[in-house]
Amino acid sequence: MLHQLLLDIDAGTIDWSRAQFALTAIYHWLFVPLTLGLAVIMGIMETRYYRTKDPFWKDTAKFWQKLFGINFAMGVATGIILEFEFGTNWSNYSWFVGDIFGAPLAIEGIVAFFMESTFVAVMFFGWNKVSRGFHLAATWLTGLGATISAWWILVANSWMQYPVGCEFNPDTMRNEMTSFFDVAFSPFAIDKFCHTITSTWIVGAVFVVAVSCWYLLKKREQKMAVASIKIGAAVGLAASLLAFITGDHSAYQVAQKQPMKLAAMEALYDGGTDQGLTIIALVNPFSQPDYASGEEPPMKIAVPNVLSFLATHDFHGFVPGVNDIIKGGYTLSDGSTEISLQEKIHRGQEAITALGEYRKIRAEAGGKELTPEQRTALEGHCATLNANMKYFGYGYIKDADQIVPSIPICFYAFRVMVGLGSIFILFFLVVLYIIYRKDITPKKWLQRIALLLLPCVYIASEAGWLVAEFGRQPWTIQDLMPTWVAVSDLQSGSVMLTFFIFLALFTTMLAVEISILCKQIKKGPKYSEPVSE
Repeated sequence: MLHQLLLDIDAGTIDWSRAQFALTAIYHWLFVPLTLGLAVIMGIMETRYYRTKDPFWKDTAKFWQKLFGINFAMGVATGIILEFEFGTNWSNYSWFVGDIFGAPLAIEGIVAFFMESTFVAVMFFGWNKVSRGFHLAATWLTGLGATISAWWILVANSWMQYPVGCEFNPDTMRNEMTSFFDVAFSPFAIDKFCHTITSTWIVGAVFVVAVSCWYLLKKREQKMAVASIKIGAAVGLAASLLAFITGDHSAYQVAQKQPMKLAAMEALYDGGTDQGLTIIALVNPFSQPDYASGEEPPMKIAVPNVLSFLATHDFHGFVPGVNDIIKGGYTLSDGSTEISLQEKIHRGQEAITALGEYRKIRAEAGGKELTPEQRTALEGHCATLNANMKYFGYGYIKDADQIVPSIPICFYAFRVMVGLGSIFILFFLVVLYIIYRKDITPKKWLQRIALLLLPCVYIASEAGWLVAEFGRQPWTIQDLMPTWVAVSDLQSGSVMLTFFIFLALFTTMLAVEISILCKQIKKGPKYSEPVSE
């Protein structure tokens, strides 16, 4: 059983398995946002071609589609490896919740991936072979397929953050789905999808504007560059504003479902009403702070009452800090009182013990009909398990430090994400103002800023995932399964070896992609008709 498997797995296996999965996810997320962002922009460009019949827009769309294709292939390769790791490195997790977690991933592979892979072939090889309308539909459907693919993957991830629509079966030792609708359309999943997708559009927009500005600096392809900047900056501004709106909804969901994550993001040790949103504070970036002392980080600057509003939609609402969550005793949004960590641990241990006794009786019966005494005992253990199942994962927790995520990582990653997001809004506003009111071609300073923001947009994108995933620790599944219970029973040396193999492989793939992209950008678009600059 789960608590017995724990005894056979060493700490090295857990650490290296986490590191390997994090490595794969980080590299995979370098490719995905550009795929989703470019899909929207190149779809708009081809729509312009369909409406105007101007070959310039066809050539422009084909150029960005070529860059899309290079990035798309790399994203597929890393994504496949990521999904296989659930079975190889996290087999206990896959057994425990495979019936639920596997469903959205299966739909993603069967429906969304086949959809995008089918239409991407028409998009690349269907020029002059199918009608303009059909080709336009294929381009948009390629982007839609990629977006639907992201939806199902984010549904799976959101379920790990907020497990709903399931029921534990003690006979199979698995969580089984009771409501597909609850899993697929939980408010957590919807908010996460909207925020993530709009952030990918920002990545695509910054990429298009940056590449176009490089052409302007080199005094090349100026007509294509200016046209691309107009579309890219407009998409980027709309996406940046939407990201802020969806971020507000996500913050509310995190406050309701994962209060410890919010407390870590804000370095909030002792909460209360009328809480301000921290702009910056001197949190030690290299070690976990002494949150138990309740002492606020030095040099803290906060906007009064804003955190309370984000977390509760009430400027005077109560926001629990790390110590409040550990001690319990505060009132939840549904009117109930939060219990302490020690009580959660006790209830989790009761659930684990009840499960063990349940399995013992089943084993003793050996498939034969239960005696009345066994049936009564079985029903009692099942009732205890069901009553305490929501705290099942806490039965593996030993002390409070284990449920507090890395405060420095969550705190600074959140501020990097929000700070850069604010800069992008300002940047797109300036670009749109200049390109529509003045001539952008001589603005070398703005073009250099665009190039500098290209790596920044990837940093912001990765920072968002650091907040989401580090803030969830120690849980593989929130409140149900900590990471050290979810891992496979492997030798740490084998996981360490594959970690470095993947590190070399992914780094090579990234270098190859950057090299190919740079070569195609230097080569520039091919025009079917001469274009006047």
